[in-house]
Amino acid sequence: MTIIESKNIVNQPVEKVYDFLANCNNHEKLMPENVYNWSSTENEASFTVQNMAKLTLRVDERKENQEISIIPSEKAPFDLRLTWKVKSIDATSSEAALIIEADLNMMMKMLASGPLKKLADYQTTKLKEELES
Repeated sequence: MTIIESKNIVNQPVEKVYDFLANCNNHEKLMPENVYNWSSTENEASFTVQNMAKLTLRVDERKENQEISIIPSEKAPFDLRLTWKVKSIDATSSEAALIIEADLNMMMKMLASGPLKKLADYQTTKLKEELES
């Protein structure tokens, strides 16, 4: 299992960060430009990654003000779990971490590790920008 993680400090209370991440409709704001055909509900998101694949992801589990786990709801190119973990630093700031767990064979790991790390870093940066603007 390949594990990729990215963290960022968000100058918002943990409840606000969690509420934003708990709703899949908000995740479109965290996606890079190569993601299109976005469609979502509170619990599920469907989209296409340019030159890659169409994915449909759904919330698997929510732990209020702590964690949101997201998994594919249809067959994906590889087994995948995205977990957003949030924790309070103080009354006005939180740490948000995105952990991507992907079951990649050696060849896929060489091809996908870089883009997945870039995606994780991009999303934690966009989360900070979205919630602090």
